[in-house]
Amino acid sequence: MIAEKWDILDKDGNPTGKTTIRGRSFLKPGEYHLVVHIWVMSGDGKYLIQRRSDTKKLMPGEWAATGGAAISGEDSFTAAQRELFEELGIMSDKNTLKKALRIKRRNSLLDIWFIKSDVETSKLKLQESEVAEAKWVTAEELKVM
Repeated sequence: MIAEKWDILDKDGNPTGKTTIRGRSFLKPGEYHLVVHIWVMSGDGKYLIQRRSDTKKLMPGEWAATGGAAISGEDSFTAAQRELFEELGIMSDKNTLKKALRIKRRNSLLDIWFIKSDVETSKLKLQESEVAEAKWVTAEELKVM
């Protein structure tokens, strides 16, 4: 498996010119890497969530939004577009994929994206190494989960 290289960003999301390898070093205070979450919403208000592969190191088997870390050279949109296509096979563009907000966490800047889609789960192309299954849930079901 090829090591994932991340750009190190400042608190405002600007590249510092430095990079790090995922899992091989710790970010210092004031250093961040970019993470994206993509929420897929249907026309009737349901959310498409995915169960993480049981082989994942972080949160194996848990239900979550689509997402992951931006790789070196990617901006937030490009990372969100790539993750959505890689994990679920859903195509998107600047007209369909919309950024909602950014949350600053301990060592990451998390960008939340939304896209509307009514794709049937049977039509999804799941990335087996990342996603075990996907399903549509209501907002109420999501809150309980």
